[in-house]
Amino acid sequence: MSHKAGFVSIIGKPNVGKSTLMNAILGEKISIISPKVQTTRHRIKGILSKPGYQIVFSDTPGIIDPKYKLQGSMMKFVNESIEDSDVVLFITDPDKRNHDQELLDKIKLIKSPLVVVLNKIDTLKSEEVMQLIGYFQNEIANAEVIPVSALNKFNTESIIQAILTKIPEAPSFYPEDQITDKSEKFVAAEVLREKILMRYKEEIPYSVQIEITEFIEEPAIIKIMAEIYVMRESQKNYNDR
Repeated sequence: MSHKAGFVSIIGKPNVGKSTLMNAILGEKISIISPKVQTTRHRIKGILSKPGYQIVFSDTPGIIDPKYKLQGSMMKFVNESIEDSDVVLFITDPDKRNHDQELLDKIKLIKSPLVVVLNKIDTLKSEEVMQLIGYFQNEIANAEVIPVSALNKFNTESIIQAILTKIPEAPSFYPEDQITDKSEKFVAAEVLREKILMRYKEEIPYSVQIEITEFIEEPAIIKIMAEIYVMRESQKNYNDR
């Protein structure tokens, strides 16, 4: 019996639903989510293992024109992810600001098989969905266009089926019970950062960073100690904290 395995990069502008989509497909919360742009800073892999296939997703930071070193590093993660991918999922949504021609021209240069995921269709009427599908089919002729609602987990199975037609036959890259390449400490730090971003606004900038100093697993509870770092605007070129 044949087995398929491949790497899939999830790209798109900030806040189009990249992390929400990966979490929905995996059925696990791997990437954190908040309304603030550039919540995802790293290339985070989520691993979907099923009988007959394994798909390794890379959730990437939102595509922007980098203004400082931290953002430049995040865009490097995006480019590396595209280069390593068997398939690229370009996620967009009904917001016309995410359909700019410069970005679409860059997307057309991607050599890997491309799937355009039109997210947040639950906010549209059916005729509007069809118009947007036609728009992207016309703009990116070599791409398959799939409308979904990641938040409601609507039509996400169609993405899996599209990916399976494009990835090669290969053995699994990771153990079947592994769902991410990140450590528990990394995930814990990201969840703490998400809670800060969700609960505070101007008081705490999005560039807050978490460092786990203690991670103690006990039978009934995991005890975590963490230090929180906040970069001021003048410190944004400092890439580590």
